Amino acid sequence: MPIFERPPKETLAPSKERWTPIYFEHGRIEVDDSSVKWIGADRTVLRVPVATVSAVLLGPGTSITHAAIKACADCNTPVCWVGDESIRFYAAGITPTHDNSRARLQSRLHASKSRSAEVARRMFKKRFPDVDLEGKSVPELRGMEGHRVRALYKKMGARYGISWKGRQYNPDNWDVADNINKAVSAANAGLYALTASIVCSMGYLPSLGFIHTSGTWPFIFDVADVYKPVTSLPAAFSAVSKHPEAGSSEVLAELKKEIEAKKLLQCIPRDIEEYMR
Repeated sequence: MPIFERPPKETLAPSKERWTPIYFEHGRIEVDDSSVKWIGADRTVLRVPVATVSAVLLGPGTSITHAAIKACADCNTPVCWVGDESIRFYAAGITPTHDNSRARLQSRLHASKSRSAEVARRMFKKRFPDVDLEGKSVPELRGMEGHRVRALYKKMGARYGISWKGRQYNPDNWDVADNINKAVSAANAGLYALTASIVCSMGYLPSLGFIHTSGTWPFIFDVADVYKPVTSLPAAFSAVSKHPEAGSSEVLAELKKEIEAKKLLQCIPRDIEEYMR
């Protein structure tokens, strides 16, 4: 039986120093010759550096062995199940981090109404540095956000020469949206997948949000929303401005450029630590 030796704890790279998530579809991940291997449906075979990527994203048509899942867990590398080209985020395997100090800190902050509001204000301040947020409640912050986000969409449309008629998104009826709305949804989903991989690998709890409250991923949405104006939205509008019929592959290619240019893998962990102080 192939044996994957668990790397020493001190040799594991922190999330901010890891590569961007690696995406697979139509193939199998297993452990062979003491390493993790990808075997594609097209017979492509390659080694997977699970100790140095920020997450493994499993798309349609993939399978993964128990030994490979264990290897990812040993390397503190989240495994995420996603849709085609990562435009849907379905679930994530939470890795066993070395301690639960961050989860306990998040829980304490979340349990205190005043401290929870402070965290929310720090997040909003990151997005809107020119606004005085002192003493603002979370409902007041949400109202301010809605107005500014609508203005941002219009600004993006004007910058890229795209007609913006408002946000239209229905996950149960994808075809009703126009091309730019589909592009925005695809880019946002890719950003959520990346954010989830970082949040999980750092040991925080996706279900305890400070601005969003519904669903099982409110903290993911809290964090990801900070970076939409500089990553997913420019990626979506840029892709459609270049190719009016741009699909998810073109949108995600633009998103990857924005993520790397903005150094999100370094920024997100650092910013989360600042919010949670």
